Amino acid sequence: MTMGDRLKELRIQRSLSQEAVARTIGITRSAYSHYEINNRQPVYETLSKLAAFFQVSTDFIIDGDRRTIEPSVTAETQEILRLLSSMDQDKRKESIHKMMNIIKEAE
Repeated sequence: MTMGDRLKELRIQRSLSQEAVARTIGITRSAYSHYEINNRQPVYETLSKLAAFFQVSTDFIIDGDRRTIEPSVTAETQEILRLLSSMDQDKRKESIHKMMNIIKEAE
C-alpha cells in the first residue's frame, strides 16, 4: 500500500472530502489530491499536519507503521473542524469569532 492509498483510506474512513481535509490543514484540494494519487509527496510540515489531523504517526502515513499518537484532538474538536471546513470563509470567521467570545466569557 502506498502513502497515497493510506491517506485516501484515512480520509474515507472519516467520511471526509479531499476539500475538507485540504482546507483543514491549510493546503489546496489539488495539492492534497496529488498526495492521494502519488504524484507528489507532502513536505514535512504538511505531513505533520496530516498525521495530527488523522491522529496517526508520520511513520504510518509514510510506510504503514501502525503506531498511533496520543489523541490530542477530541471527537468534538474534530466535528467542529469538519463543520468549520464546510463553511464559506465569512461564515467560518463569524463562527470562530463567536466561539472566541464564548471562551472569553467563560474565563
